[in-house]
Amino acid sequence: MAEGPLAGVRILDLSRVLAGPWATQLLADLGAEVIKVERPGGGDETRGWGPPWAGDPAAGAPSAYFLCANRGKRSVAVDLARPEGAALVARLAERCDALVENFKVGGLARYGLDYASLSARNPRLVYCSITGFGQDGPYAARPGYDLLIQAMGGLMSITGEPGGEPQKVGVALTDVLTGLYAAVAVLAALRERDRTGRGRHIDLALMDVEVACLANQALNYLVSGEPPRRLGNAHPNIVPYQAFEAADGWFVVAVGNDAQFRRFCDVLGLAGLADEPRFATNAARVRHREALIPLLAARLRERPRAHWVQALEAAAVPAGPINDVADVFADPQVRHRGLARRLTHPRWGALPQVASPIRMDGAARMAEAAPPALGEHTEDVLRELAGVEAGEIARLREAGIIG
Repeated sequence: MAEGPLAGVRILDLSRVLAGPWATQLLADLGAEVIKVERPGGGDETRGWGPPWAGDPAAGAPSAYFLCANRGKRSVAVDLARPEGAALVARLAERCDALVENFKVGGLARYGLDYASLSARNPRLVYCSITGFGQDGPYAARPGYDLLIQAMGGLMSITGEPGGEPQKVGVALTDVLTGLYAAVAVLAALRERDRTGRGRHIDLALMDVEVACLANQALNYLVSGEPPRRLGNAHPNIVPYQAFEAADGWFVVAVGNDAQFRRFCDVLGLAGLADEPRFATNAARVRHREALIPLLAARLRERPRAHWVQALEAAAVPAGPINDVADVFADPQVRHRGLARRLTHPRWGALPQVASPIRMDGAARMAEAAPPALGEHTEDVLRELAGVEAGEIARLREAGIIG
């Protein structure tokens, strides 16, 4: 693959689990060099978050969870809690453009690896801190986990069936979204640094991201004063835009405007509904959803799912099956776009990956290096960037400072 748009940018990754690693993997996909610093002996906690595993965990094979967020990186095992280890990481930071970390607020200051200390040594450094609740405020000292943030940030209150229990989203969505925001913020700060010569300290909180990503639901409340309620698979502002049960399974219909609704009714043989004042406009349908949805649901249960999906697609009404993950990777469009990939690791062989969705000039932008073994690149990185000689590396390893 040709050099990526971030070729020449070096990222020091002190983060673990998902939000930070998701951000740095995205930067690696775009061509940045990413150095992942991990603690000797265990490394990123997600290496052990299995099963399933990509091989024998007793031989160090990582979990599927670790594989989802760590391709394109070089792993350096250094003990930050030891002064010599922290000093090595500080030397690496002098040679990097950006640093991403997700320690508790103030947690890196004791090692001299906080923004104030490192920016004094490298004023051009962009430093991104990811925490649960931010660098200040009454919750700043609390740890943050995706489930906790989905609960406190309102997402669980609007997810689930009406009258049922609150539900979390099936992936750690707040972590993923925070990783995306982190990557955007780092890129913006690097662009500014190109003009000013100085880096920035980026403060990203999972809670802030979750509230920001309530999107239309947040504004529904701020405009109306009424907290949104759980609607299952229905939409608070568009009707019909939800799941329906056919004779043999479930599928979704996403009617986005009045013209689509009229065509939808035609396909169902219920053309008269589109002329009823209660249903003729989306605003009216939202007000009268309790009357409309049973009429549609009764008709849709009469025929198989494939019949409805085919007929609605032919009428340019958005509709599709509800796939499980196996169905997703068997889907012809997903296969055509090459979203299931494999990268080869010298120890573990072919490792499955999900391709980056970013394409430039028709080509997918994805790092070609497989997720690394713990400490796989320690010696190379310390020699190249910190000037550590072979004898010193042996001493540091013997002392347990590097792994």
